[in-house]
Amino acid sequence: MKHPITYLAVLIVSLLSGAGPTKSATCEGQFPDILKDICWACIFPIKIGKIAMNALGQGDNKDPGPPWICECPTLAGDLKKGVGISFWEPVAVVEVVKTPLCSPTLNGTVLGNIEAPIGTINNGSISGENGYAFYHTHWIEFPLFNWLDLNPGGPACQLSTDDKLEVSYLSELSPTYDDDELSFILNPEAILFAQPQVQAACAADTKEAISTEFGHDELFWCSGSQGSIYPLTGSRANLSGGIDNSLSLTHSAVYRKHKEFELKDTSTFDAICQAKPQPIMRKNQYKQQMMHPIPQNTKGYGFGFPSNSWGSAREYPYVGEDFSYLIWRKKQCCVD
Repeated sequence: MKHPITYLAVLIVSLLSGAGPTKSATCEGQFPDILKDICWACIFPIKIGKIAMNALGQGDNKDPGPPWICECPTLAGDLKKGVGISFWEPVAVVEVVKTPLCSPTLNGTVLGNIEAPIGTINNGSISGENGYAFYHTHWIEFPLFNWLDLNPGGPACQLSTDDKLEVSYLSELSPTYDDDELSFILNPEAILFAQPQVQAACAADTKEAISTEFGHDELFWCSGSQGSIYPLTGSRANLSGGIDNSLSLTHSAVYRKHKEFELKDTSTFDAICQAKPQPIMRKNQYKQQMMHPIPQNTKGYGFGFPSNSWGSAREYPYVGEDFSYLIWRKKQCCVD
């Protein structure tokens, strides 16, 4: 297996801050154990045409199966016929942490020293005030299938040949992430999705997520049991604990990547030959599994599914209050 780790982003942060990566008592973690920490069953269901292989207990979104016969253009300008196939692939790790620049995925390393707010949780128990939480988020490219030369559909289903583990987003470097008002200037639609009538629709998303393990794509601003994906900052209010807070911020991180045209549609029939731009995220293209602090390696769940069915005892004081999630994305492609 090719060595996955590159420290380019770590070095850049270190140079900017004047300090190198360090271990910290407030930053715990280790690089994921490929055998033990990965939900290998999450690759299922695999569908070949309309036939689904054994799903191994994994849920699936409501997409129709891929077509039996598909056609894709070639570089020569003609059409190549093939068979439609779909499966789930791991694409990234989202870290949700209190300590600035703490990376549980990179062995519990603090990547540098930078002036940024420290994460906090206020349960709202004083004078009846509302609960409040703030976390930092990181996005780490995690092309696991490329490292292992593993792809159910072969080269036709490989979105990229890049095999680098790369830190591509650090919220500590974003001027809007810890400022709701400044973020609103860049995301003015947030005022629409904050309206009580719009938020009330999220009850239907919660019900659907509980029933099917995936919410409604049409309610893209909702994250089911975790509330709204807005604001697109590190602030969250009135959630019941670190796991729900971190799930909401993970969903928000994926949404933000789509909004900035960094993630694409890989799962619809229109994308069967080539990934297509998708600025409004189709959330049921994704599911997640916890990797830190305690891996949840048996099943992946769509955004908005309640954490109480799997999250018990996976958060604990001090060293168990930072989180990382492996993001799985559905892929549909045409295999000759």
